[in-house]
Amino acid sequence: MTSAIQPDSKPAGLVGWVRQFGIFIGVGLVCAAVDVGFMYWLMSAKVSPLVSASWGFALGVCLNFLLHSRMTFKASASWRRLARFLWVAALNYGVTLACVQAASFWLASPLLGKLISLPVVAVNGYYL
Repeated sequence: MTSAIQPDSKPAGLVGWVRQFGIFIGVGLVCAAVDVGFMYWLMSAKVSPLVSASWGFALGVCLNFLLHSRMTFKASASWRRLARFLWVAALNYGVTLACVQAASFWLASPLLGKLISLPVVAVNGYYL
């Protein structure tokens, strides 16, 4: 298994991997809800869609790093882990903004673009 945050040790067997993957999904759902919820809240306050998506993404990324480091992978903090995580986050930020912009243009729904980006971002975060 690979991830932007490498664990200090591998999970023991299939049961350990399934448990860790379940936590990965749960943390991802919580972070996505915070991300999308904050974007929605900002857009309802008439903040532009790209700025709203950016702030939601930033909040979600911070929470994601904190929770995945401590809960999912039980990884100790290091500059190398943070740098790798930020590299993947930057890639995912580009994917998110592209989806938000495309959905704004073609579907008149930036929030739908954000939702479309979530599975792509999750796969990138898990495998990169």
